[in-house]
Amino acid sequence: MVFQRLLGSMGIGGPSVDTVLDPVSSVPGGNLSGEVRLTGGRADADIEHITLELVARVEAETEHGEHDGSVVFERFTVAGGFRLREGEQRSVPFAVTLPWETPVTELHGQSLGIVLGVRTELGVAGARDKGDLDAFSVRPLPVQEAVLEAFGQLGFGFASADLEYGRIGGTGQQLPFYQEIELSPAPQYAGRFHEIEITFLASPGGMEVVLEADKRGGVFGGGGDALARHTVGHDQAARTDWNTEVDGWIRALVEAHGARKGHGYPDHDAHGHATHGHSGHGHGGHGRSGPGMGTAVAAGAAGLAVGVAGGLVAAEVVDEVGDFFEGDEDEGDGDDES
Repeated sequence: MVFQRLLGSMGIGGPSVDTVLDPVSSVPGGNLSGEVRLTGGRADADIEHITLELVARVEAETEHGEHDGSVVFERFTVAGGFRLREGEQRSVPFAVTLPWETPVTELHGQSLGIVLGVRTELGVAGARDKGDLDAFSVRPLPVQEAVLEAFGQLGFGFASADLEYGRIGGTGQQLPFYQEIELSPAPQYAGRFHEIEITFLASPGGMEVVLEADKRGGVFGGGGDALARHTVGHDQAARTDWNTEVDGWIRALVEAHGARKGHGYPDHDAHGHATHGHSGHGHGGHGRSGPGMGTAVAAGAAGLAVGVAGGLVAAEVVDEVGDFFEGDEDEGDGDDES
């Protein structure tokens, strides 16, 4: 998508800017590339800076309920300190590095309902003006994909994904928000919990995988029924039996959940016995026995179309990204000017 905006601060005849992103998805910690195309106005203009902002739509819980707003989670100055002549056309290529905790927006080409955007700020003669948002896609790192695929092959289904404002205690989280990928339980665990939420916190050295079953109220506070954290290395993606690994995580979570039962759900002894018996066979030994999470995401698209990410249907995420952020572009960024 190409966006074009006449600089309001310069009035009619001022410079204009187009930002074009390369049509490829990136990965957390990877490069986002493209070019900023400038066209001079009716007079020479001193370009002080060209800054790219990475913006995410985030849900925040307040005393008035949940609120959707945009959060600027990284800024890059890619050029500046030059004069743009009258009518001159200039292209400024860029390649910036995404934060390791950048949310994942797609899996095997299927949208997860998360929208991220790039906004270009042009500083001219002491004034700043910001363009519209251009959406970009982020695919999972190999370890993230392997974990999600294992959940799919173990029978879990994709329900939804969103971004929550806040921090997860006891982790190395860097961004002011985190991503939750909500999965419906596999049939053998249906009597144990209602859902599992996965959060990936990537870093150069590896990945923290945070799992929570049947979350209740608050940001990973005392409301969660069961919470588990696991650390994996990026080099483990291709040499780990992820079905067995993830199945072990789930069984440990089920046991922790069961130990805290009695306050929220009735006991399910019969189902519990069947669950442990099934898990005990070791799903990993069956290899790739299920459809994988990519298929589960595709199957869940109908659910997403009902309304995710504040009411925007998944099929319209890219086409309506401008409207999606409209009215929130300055939220969460203390440096923005009114």
